[in-house]
Amino acid sequence: MDKESKLIQFRKEKINGLKDKGVNLYPNDFKPSCSIKELKKIIEKKPDSLGEKGDEFYMAGRMMAINKMGKSSFIRFEEGSDQFQVYLQKDRVGDETYFLFKKLDIGDFIGVKGPMFQTRTGEWTLLAKEFRLLSKAIRPLPEKFHGIKDPEKRYRQRYLDLIMNDDTRQIFIKRSKIVAAMRRFFEENGFMEVETPMMQPLAGGAEATPFKTWHNALGMELFLRIAPELYLKRLVVGGFEKVFEINRNFRNEGVSTRHNPEFTMVEFYQAYADYEDLMDLTEEMFESITKEILGSTILQYQGQKIDLKKGWLRIPMIESLTSIGGIDPEILNDTEFLLKFAEENTIQITKKDRHGKILTKLFDILVEPKLIQPTFITGYPVEVSPLSRKNDDNPELTDRFELFIAGREIANGFSEINDPEDQHSRFLMQSRQRNEGNSEAHIMDSEYVKALEYGMPPTAGEGIGIDRFVMLLTDSSSIREVILFPHMKKNV
Repeated sequence: MDKESKLIQFRKEKINGLKDKGVNLYPNDFKPSCSIKELKKIIEKKPDSLGEKGDEFYMAGRMMAINKMGKSSFIRFEEGSDQFQVYLQKDRVGDETYFLFKKLDIGDFIGVKGPMFQTRTGEWTLLAKEFRLLSKAIRPLPEKFHGIKDPEKRYRQRYLDLIMNDDTRQIFIKRSKIVAAMRRFFEENGFMEVETPMMQPLAGGAEATPFKTWHNALGMELFLRIAPELYLKRLVVGGFEKVFEINRNFRNEGVSTRHNPEFTMVEFYQAYADYEDLMDLTEEMFESITKEILGSTILQYQGQKIDLKKGWLRIPMIESLTSIGGIDPEILNDTEFLLKFAEENTIQITKKDRHGKILTKLFDILVEPKLIQPTFITGYPVEVSPLSRKNDDNPELTDRFELFIAGREIANGFSEINDPEDQHSRFLMQSRQRNEGNSEAHIMDSEYVKALEYGMPPTAGEGIGIDRFVMLLTDSSSIREVILFPHMKKNV
């Protein structure tokens, strides 16, 4: 039997002893009068009201440290990220209660009532007049000194990670604040928050492999959404001209430091706007949120200094392939030369790929990792942009951008197609690509084309990866650090 199993067995024996004495191990009638955070504010603002004859407080939390000294003990208990100290005396709480206390363990939840006093070192401490067990823990916590270092254990047992690692707690507190700030930004800019289906009869709005399910009552196959785009644009058709959705998407793809099969995005659409308007709005939003969360537009990410102050670089993709990727501009329009260039540089590209897709793959390898400061890449080829409006001056390209920060894509936006015939022809092009073996190509969505036939105003839309944005603002190297319960293989 290993050390942990022995400790669990020992605790179970103590639990059985407490049960035999009629102790309720899991009562539900103790109500704290304030939190540790609130108590600390009282100490700061009204220290004169405190003392052994002053106000009394009901406090609760998880015991994290015990210092026993015969007939008295100091206990440090925790509530969220805050800790406080309790002084427990046998003479004050009685033999029976002190006997109960001595049977308890670190990790148990307790409730205490009493006034405040200051120890000889000046630390404010609660002097317990009443002491209760609120919840008995069976399993021992990891040793505080060592914590939980193994990333896999931290992700699988996130509850332990949150108990033991304050850095982890702070990441998710910050994540909550980022999402709240983002929601406020949209609302203050006149956008309405909406909800669209997570189970859809067609997987649309992006090029990705969906998860499939089956609805028994309807007798039909459904897909977990890969994007909410086509439903949000239906709402623009319906007259909601500024909408956003903070949404969960699902893509049946690989798991890595940048990808989780289930992830969070915000998508938003604005009528009478174009892709350049959304680049301006994105700069304003990122600067505003970063200032609110970090107090500055400058952050450190994995040792790199990044400034999110608006006024970001904007580069056409074709230009970036030459100025950053190092490709000779004379071969950019020649598919055969590009394939030869890719082969010489050990970049895997199939000869079936169309010219625009080849350019995009070369960009992914040669340019994207070098885009550290916030950069908009514009002018994506039509072949890889089935929902983006064609550029008026060059119909081979689209009015589309992607935002890159720290060498990874953070956002994707474009002026929307509102010509139903053009959209129908793009879907047909995607269908041909599916027949050629591209399983992620977009499916024909005739119902969406029908919605466009009722008329959609000029519109621009964008999706932002919230998980990746949180990674940036918390200096997290892996997406698993910012998702509370990331997907992982089964333990065997």
